[in-house]
Amino acid sequence: MESSWLETHWARPFYLAFVSFLTLGLLQVIKLYLRRQQLLRDLSAFPGPSPHWFKGNQQLLQDGGLEKLKEVMEKHPCAFPVWIGPSQVLFYIYDPDYAKTFLNRTGEGLLSLNGPKWFQHRRLITPVFHFNILKSYINVMAQSVNVMLGKWEKICGTQDTPVEVFEDTKMMSLDTLMKCTFSRETNCQINSTHDHYVNMMAEGGKIILSRVYSLLFHYDIIFKLSPTGRRLQKISNNLNQYAEQVIQERMKSLNNEKEQGNTQKRKYQDFLDVVLSARAENGDSFSDVDLQSEVNTFMVAGQDAVGGGLAWLLYHLAQNPEHQERCREEIRGILGDGSSISWDQLGEMSYTTMCIKESLRLTPTIVSISRELSKPITFPDGRFLPAGLCILFLRIS
Repeated sequence: MESSWLETHWARPFYLAFVSFLTLGLLQVIKLYLRRQQLLRDLSAFPGPSPHWFKGNQQLLQDGGLEKLKEVMEKHPCAFPVWIGPSQVLFYIYDPDYAKTFLNRTGEGLLSLNGPKWFQHRRLITPVFHFNILKSYINVMAQSVNVMLGKWEKICGTQDTPVEVFEDTKMMSLDTLMKCTFSRETNCQINSTHDHYVNMMAEGGKIILSRVYSLLFHYDIIFKLSPTGRRLQKISNNLNQYAEQVIQERMKSLNNEKEQGNTQKRKYQDFLDVVLSARAENGDSFSDVDLQSEVNTFMVAGQDAVGGGLAWLLYHLAQNPEHQERCREEIRGILGDGSSISWDQLGEMSYTTMCIKESLRLTPTIVSISRELSKPITFPDGRFLPAGLCILFLRIS
């Protein structure tokens, strides 16, 4: 009697592997189904846009745009769930009372820490933003702005030439940041040595956003093995190396000053002076990772947020020429025969300040804040969410 093919020596391992794979796949499907049913129960009090059974609300996220999102917000006051695939959910909130409850529950850099560590870092870094320190940099900021204006004058000349301001405002912000925060002269507005750094930050931000809205990329193993995941890791490594270079150069400079007996302190300490002193005083409580995180936070978030905010301000003023003219008249009246604004004159720019604040209200530099709930949260109207859900607070006017 001939043996069945299952009993042959070479076929048995393949059969066992096939059965194991099928079993694991079935268990994963059951797990995702149970997860979906649990989410449906948890979110039953929060209606939202109808999701596809498999793709979720991918079409809304990828193709809907801001106007479509605002339509959904009008239909569903306070909050609504957005499904990313069959068993992943982002919970959007935008109601002020909901936001207050959420933000009271939040809070590795100063922007993303929480609990005692956040308070420690805030206490250590707050002196950097003292008015007396900011006053000392007003001329440095003016110099960086003049470099940017000089570039625009060369482009425009005597003709009305359109200018794409965002890249220039970002480079101006980075130039100012490096001077004021790290006492580092880069001339990044004139030469192209930092273009690669800025481009990497922009590319990394796009990859992170695309991962949020991609079903498969929510699984770490799939994302890390993908070309996109490997590219993000390379970008992260390069940005960390740049931050480490800035830190090492300052530490080397400080060591040289000590060796030469030049221990006289500068009148004001910059950001890097403060965090290096914090690490020296607090030892293990302020590690190398903490130091690098703070430097990355200021370098990455600082230049992008300020550059974007300035670009939107210029856009809004261009769209409203009557307000632009009032700002121009106010500043000319304050300057008089002077060529640059002083610290004390900033307080006299009441109308310009109102326009800046309105621009930030319409287009905030940080449009969303997300957190994963570590414990349940109850909102003012009595509705609640369990731990484990990811909440995304939208700041859209």
